[in-house]
Parts: sequence; structure tokens; C-alpha cells
Amino acid sequence: MRDEGLRGVTKVLNGHSGVVNAVKFFPTGSEHVAVLLSGAADHSLRIWKGHQDAERRFDLVKSVTEHKSPVTRIATLPGSDVFATGASDGVVKIWKLVHDVDFTAIDVELIQSISLAPRYFPLAIALAKLDDSALVLAVGGTRSTIQIFVSYDTQFQLSATLTGHEGWIRALDFTQESEEKDSDLLLVSASQDKYLRLWRLHQGEELPAASAALNDPALGVLGKSLSNKAHRFASATAKYSITFEALLLGHEDWIYTASWRHRAGRLQLLSTSEDNSLAIWEADPSSGVWVCITRLGEISGQKGSTSATGSAGGFWIGLWSPDGNSAVSLGRTGSWRRWTYSPTQDMWTQQVAITGHVREVKGLSWSRDGSYLLTTGSDQTTRLFSEWKRDAGSSWHEFSRPQIHGYDLNCISAVTPTQFLSGADEKLLRVFDEPKGVSEMLHRLCAIAPPSSASLPDAANIPVLGLSNKAIQAIDEEDTVDNADDDETEVVDPASIVRKSTLEFNHPPFEDHLARHLLWPETEKLYGHGYEISALAVSSSSALVATACRASSIDHAVIRLYDSAEWLEIKPPLKAHSLTVTALEFSPDDRFLLSVGRDRQWVVWERGEEGAYVLRYANPKGHTRMVLGASWTALARPTFLTAGRDKTVKIWAVEGDGVQLKGSVQARAAVTAVACNREAGDGKLQFAFGTEGGELVVGTAEAEGLDEVATVTVGRDVAPAKGINQIVWRPGREGRAQQMAVASEDSSVRVFNVEGGIVASA
Repeated sequence: MRDEGLRGVTKVLNGHSGVVNAVKFFPTGSEHVAVLLSGAADHSLRIWKGHQDAERRFDLVKSVTEHKSPVTRIATLPGSDVFATGASDGVVKIWKLVHDVDFTAIDVELIQSISLAPRYFPLAIALAKLDDSALVLAVGGTRSTIQIFVSYDTQFQLSATLTGHEGWIRALDFTQESEEKDSDLLLVSASQDKYLRLWRLHQGEELPAASAALNDPALGVLGKSLSNKAHRFASATAKYSITFEALLLGHEDWIYTASWRHRAGRLQLLSTSEDNSLAIWEADPSSGVWVCITRLGEISGQKGSTSATGSAGGFWIGLWSPDGNSAVSLGRTGSWRRWTYSPTQDMWTQQVAITGHVREVKGLSWSRDGSYLLTTGSDQTTRLFSEWKRDAGSSWHEFSRPQIHGYDLNCISAVTPTQFLSGADEKLLRVFDEPKGVSEMLHRLCAIAPPSSASLPDAANIPVLGLSNKAIQAIDEEDTVDNADDDETEVVDPASIVRKSTLEFNHPPFEDHLARHLLWPETEKLYGHGYEISALAVSSSSALVATACRASSIDHAVIRLYDSAEWLEIKPPLKAHSLTVTALEFSPDDRFLLSVGRDRQWVVWERGEEGAYVLRYANPKGHTRMVLGASWTALARPTFLTAGRDKTVKIWAVEGDGVQLKGSVQARAAVTAVACNREAGDGKLQFAFGTEGGELVVGTAEAEGLDEVATVTVGRDVAPAKGINQIVWRPGREGRAQQMAVASEDSSVRVFNVEGGIVASA
């Protein structure tokens, strides 16, 4: 996030076999050593050591599976080797990191297991130093109470149970009230009841002065639940009390995170909520009452709106930067939002941050000239990524979110430089045209030449309760919209216009822009299929589109062809498969159409004299298990590749009246995707395939030696962590390093440079 080059994600750590629920940097106290702790649904706790070299490598040094259920939370403590983990087995474990001075050798020792009683799942844990002899641990979760444990020797004991919240506890965090060593500890708790509560841990027999919050008449009926009951306990050397300090009101929905920070000599609190806001709180110097001094995020007018009309769906994570002058949040749409404090303007301004898919990425397509990349997947969005080109260099960013849908999206393909179509679980395909606002932005920021046609719509939006993006008009700030025939009874819908200034910016768009203003208008719907769309291909000439849907019979396992000029179906559909067609691709000259399916066969259709495609070749036993990928090569002799669950990639050549098997490549797992580079040149075959385990392999062979394929496996440190769904080579790379994009089940889209057999992240 603090990278001035804005390169985005620079490292991905593979290893966990389940969803990662918690990550925490262990406080090493050294600028030269980084230790990262991670916990996941695979029940494991992993310890990674970072190397401060040019590649900033992280190596796995220890994996522990003491928990019997998914690890949900990790808490660390600066200045201590003790840390805690919580899991959905209702157990909190206390650990000690064992290491030498420079962290050359790292190990972990289990100190204690605490079974939470009555049993609940820990969703928040926090550690703090109580005094020189004791630590304090706060635990909250799927109950409305907070349990306080204090260490005696090395064992923690339950010392207090704090009541008051009326919902699950989502976040806990300790801090010293001031930088003085003997100042009180403050604990913040955030809950699904929409409130933050502050608690004071005070040393001594005497209780601290009663908080002014308890007597605030503005709280009204809430005052009845603001008990200042003192919870007393002792460490080995001193006596303590915990009292309720303040109730913070302001959020309108569940609160997910709360985090303290001392900024410029003042204690501030950061909180994020399902209400799409990030709030910064501070105690008023005169009254001591805690108030919200800054609120960032979306305006309250958007509450209750769905993702289709732009709501972020809540902020799940909120973090301070190390210097406290920036704050970031992460929400349901997968986009980080970043704000930085400007002392000169005395305000927080939004900055460019990282965005991306949050669920499985199903489909990819480069634009016809390779200038941008379209992606789509199970998070029901289509996204456009390209390179932001500027004097300081270039970096990849999301520049448009053409489609925000109500169904999972399965496939996508560019038709022309300004048009694409996508297929979804809703059984139909939709065609989208690039709006003028996006075209001008891509020209301004990515040096992508605008289309020669001037008939592009200005922008698009989604009507309330609708799924179809509608074209809207962009107007100047001083302009008004003329009603037809000056009919005063006709009122222009404010949602049907957008101010041009909204679409004019000199940086990659923020999440607010992507979710509302950078949609593409929908121009056509393609009907005909009876089940979810499974495969899609556009001919090299862009004149034809071939589609298929999920099927369990020959009647539905058909391939439908559409004319892209009028978007009319060319009948009859192509029948040969008996189960779902999993992949389609036209040959470079459009003479052939290749289809493969779950019925284990591949079929080659040939274009006849009248332009219709007819079955020419078929192999019902092309693979011993279902075929999942297919791709044509650019070799002079018609040659294609198929890939299947039988862990093989096969190379086939059309010769005379038949198709001959020319070569085969074995993989270590089921092959789920294969793609040929049509710009390999010099009569060479270059292709890539991916497996269900995330393994990515690049293969090369001579045109006359297809039985001898040389392969290079991409390193696991840069390869996807889960199955690969699609691979697409980038066109228009003559004279430059070849590139390919990879879509994965791990929600990532990766672009690789491929040059001289070496594969590296782009």
C-alpha cells in the first residue's frame, strides 16, 4: 500500500490448503527481519520468515496443526515472544516463539490451551502487558460477553467477564492511555450490536473517576445498560479493576474492526462497519467524551442498496499505516480503500489502492489488440485491467467494472475492440459496448487509442431492481437536461445522467468510480440455451459466436452459433456431444471449430461452402476421462491441443481425411486449461497448461517434432494456489516478451512474462 510505484500485489505466499482466516506480523523489533503468522481453515498455524533482499522472499519455517478446527484469530504483543491463536473448536492457545537473536532459527512452543466456557467460537482476541509480572488476554466471539484472562507464572486464568454488549463481539484491542509507563490500559470492544465500548484497566484498590459518558443525558434509555460495575482481580504483584469507560455511537450496522493508534500525541480509534464507513474517534479535550472526528467511506444515502447499485457491502477490515497518517479498509467487493491525512488541508484524501476479484475467476479475454484484459467470475462481476502508463513507469490496475450482475459469470470473450459478451448461470449471454467515458479514460491513462466511431454512449448505470446496464447521458456541470417537447410533466430521472467531471480523473479509478460510474451499457441478449452457460468462443474474424451450456443429454449439449452483425442465431445448432461442452475455439483462419466436453470426446467442425459448420472429425475416446481444455495452434498444418482429467495434454494434427495424435504431455494432476500462443513464430509450437492443483507449465516443440515437447514448470512461489480455470496469451506482442494471463480458483488473475523458457510475473 505504501509502494510509491503502485505495483499492487508483490508477493503471494502459497502453502495453506484452506481459506486463510488470520494473518499477523510478529513484532521482531528489527527492521531487517520479518516474521509472519498465518492461520487457516486447514487447522494449521504457519510461520513465515521474510528476507529483506531484492525479491523480498518469505519462506515457510514452521507449520503447526495443534488446533482441531479452523484457526480464526491471531494476537501478538510487541516486546514479547508470546502470542495467541483462537479457533472454531472453542479453544484459545497460548504460544511462545523460540528464536535466537537474529531469528536465524525459529521454532514455536505451546504454552497453554484454554477451552472457552461456556463454549463459543473466538472471533476476537487481544493481548497486552499488565505489569512486569503478568499479561492480560481478552477474548470475545459468538457470545455477547468478553472474557478477561490474566497470566500467573505462565498460565492464564479467567479473571473477569464483561457484559453490556447485545451482539457477537467482532474486535478487541488494548492500548496504553498515554505514553507514560504507569498509565491505565484501555480496551475497546466492537460488536454486531452497532456499538463500540471502552473499558479501563486501572491499577490499585481505588476505582478510577466515573466516566462522564455514564451521565450523558443524550444517551437516553441506553443509560440503563451502562453499568459501571467494577470487576476486580490481581496479578502476582498488584491489584486491578476493570470498569466501563464509554459507549461510542455512530455506526448504523455491525462493526467489524477497531484499532488504536497514538497520532501526533493524541489517542485515536479506528473502526469499520457493515454500514460502508470507516470512522476515526477521539476524546474531546475538555469533556473527555469520545466523538467521531472523521467519517470516511460511503454516504448514508446508499444504505440498503445492493451491489448492483453500487453499495460496497460493508468494510470488513480497517488498518492504520505504521506512521498513523494513512488508513485502509477492505470490503466485500475485494477493493482496498486508502485515505491519507493531509496536514495542509486538514483532511483525509482518498488514494489509489488495490482491487481485484474476491471469488473464483472463471473467464479471461484480452481485447482484440491486447491493450487490456477482461476478467469475470463467481463474484458476479466483470472487470477490465490495463497498464497505467506514466513517466514513473507503468503498473496494472482495474480501470472499469463493465458488468455487476446477479448471477455467477462463467465465460467472457472480446468481439471487437469496443465490445464483449459474457455468459452466466442465468442461461443467456449479454453483449456490452464500451462507453465514451471509459474510452477516453483508457486513452488518457493507458495510451489506448480511442475507437474511430463517434457513436459510443457516454456512460451506463443499472436501474433499481434491474440486471441490464442502460446507457445514460454525460452532461457538463452547468448544463441542464432538456425534457422532450418541453413537456413540464415529464421529469428527468437523475439516475439517467452523470456529470462529465465525475468521469474525469488523472489516476486509476477508486472503488466509488468502479462500482457506479464505469459500467458498460448492454446492447443485446442471446437466448436459446436451457441451462447455465458453460463455454464461449468468438471467431477470428469476429463474425460468429459459438456458445454451449451445461447439459446431461444430447438435446442440451448443443453448440449454438450467432451472427455478431445482427445477433441472430444460425440454425440448426451443432449436435455431437452428449454431456456439457467445456471448451470451444475457432481455428486461426475460422475454417474449423473445435469443441470438447465431459463426454470425453473432441469434435472438429468444418465450415462448408455456404458458411455453415458441419461435423468433420470426432474422437469419442480422445481422452480416458472428461476433456476440459482445447486450443488451436498457429502452425501451417491445422493442429490443436486437448487437455483432460486423465492428466494429459494431447497434440493432434489434421491430415488428409483424418486426425492423427502427434504428441502427448503428462501432468501430475488433472489438466483444467490449455492455451496455444499464436504469435510464437518460426514454425514453433508454444503453449501453456494448468492443473486443478494450480501447477502452471509452459511447453515448446518444433513443428516437425511434436512428439518431443520441452516443458518448464512455473515456480510455486508465483503460481496460483488453487485450480487454474483459463489461460489466455496476449496478442500484439511482436518483438516483445510474450505474456499470458491466468485465471484461478484462488480468486487471482496473474499476468506472466514468458521469454526464452523463463516465466516471471509481469
